[in-house]
Amino acid sequence: MKIALGADHKGYALKEDIKAFLTKQGYEVIDFGTDSEESTDYPDYGMRVAHSVANHESDRGITVCWTGNGMNMVVNKLPEIRGAYALTEEMAQLSRQHNDANVLTLGSKWVTPELAEKIVKVWLETKFEGGRHANRVKKFSI
Repeated sequence: MKIALGADHKGYALKEDIKAFLTKQGYEVIDFGTDSEESTDYPDYGMRVAHSVANHESDRGITVCWTGNGMNMVVNKLPEIRGAYALTEEMAQLSRQHNDANVLTLGSKWVTPELAEKIVKVWLETKFEGGRHANRVKKFSI
């Protein structure tokens, strides 16, 4: 599975931790930046991830910023994206089971590297349940 990653300066360190975790787990990672803690604009990186997933260049995406709110708003601008914001493993699990989320957003203000690994692992391993959830997702998908 190919995972697109993107973060602004406030999410940079956590993105790097997630990248190392994903690589260790055998995932292919496309890192869209940023590459430092120098101030930058989160939409630039969130849109790169969203377009990569929407264009099927990557299977799923993960974005990180300080609160997670901005990145999640950005990725959800594309109709092909079902972006989920998660602060817990259960939030991540349900975003996959019930919403078929294809982009995960984390907030580095609240999510530690250890928690991020757990959230990302659950999110990547959880399958979409389909059924009644598929009908609901269809109502807001292209």
